Amino acid sequence: MSLPPSLPIDPRHVNLQFGRRQPLDAAQFLYGEIAQRMLQRLSYVRLQPADVLDAGCGAGHAIEPLRARYPGMDYTGLDACAPLLDVARERYETSPSFWQKLRNKPTPPVHFMQADLADTGLPAQHIDLVWSNMALHWHAEPHRVLAEWRRILRPGGLAMYSSLGPGSLIELRQAITDARIDTTAMEFVDMHDFGDLMLVNGFADPVMDQEIITLTYRTPEKLLEDIKALGGNASAHRRTGLAGRRWRQRLLDALNARRNLDGTIHLTLEVAYGHAWRTDAKFTPFGGADGSAGSKGRKGPDGPTVRPRDADDS
Repeated sequence: MSLPPSLPIDPRHVNLQFGRRQPLDAAQFLYGEIAQRMLQRLSYVRLQPADVLDAGCGAGHAIEPLRARYPGMDYTGLDACAPLLDVARERYETSPSFWQKLRNKPTPPVHFMQADLADTGLPAQHIDLVWSNMALHWHAEPHRVLAEWRRILRPGGLAMYSSLGPGSLIELRQAITDARIDTTAMEFVDMHDFGDLMLVNGFADPVMDQEIITLTYRTPEKLLEDIKALGGNASAHRRTGLAGRRWRQRLLDALNARRNLDGTIHLTLEVAYGHAWRTDAKFTPFGGADGSAGSKGRKGPDGPTVRPRDADDS
């Protein structure tokens, strides 16, 4: 079976963008919410991991939520972006965590490492839980990332992740087309393709589901501000150089023209969730176990909605 093609994503630009956006606190209105939804899904899984890898950890925002669920875990945060890791080390390696203070007893120290998601450098069968929140869609070769996760997981270990799907940013894509702007937005992998990739890479019993989250805005400026806070555009085919005032105004006008009956501008995010087990079955090109990816289906546009975000929202 041939490997899937690489996505048109420039990894150097990904690191530059996230380095400029450190410490990513402004992005937690979404990333933090998705982390809580992942934890809710994880609550149905019978797992007590000793060693947890936070793949694409950023500035370490997942440490406290994960520690609340697994107080005794050994946490390793991995990211390719050095400035974000510097923030994480300053926040969590040099002072007691909130959870440690609350429990008034020591917790295992946390560790951070800089590496590519597809080439961690960790020993084989070393991790019990790979947790990855909204990081996989930033990698050009997600199939290699999944293969690496299986390599480092112990038999019986779990990989759990969230990622943006191809239904994301449809309003922004249409506005770019309407404004006749010569640029390209990022591409995303479909949920079902991720399920197939997990099987191909030797995982068992993958479970996939997704939901549509609709962000609503009163101004197009705030919409673009949030897009920037979440990481921007790392497409290898994006417009190079700085955008001029006319370029930006055309895009703002196109977004304004897409206002809904209630006067707000919508931004759709298709969020995919997946988890699968690492078995001790021998790896084959068709996965470590028979079966197909499970799916809870797709929620329609009447799914969860986030209230309008204004510039003065915290």
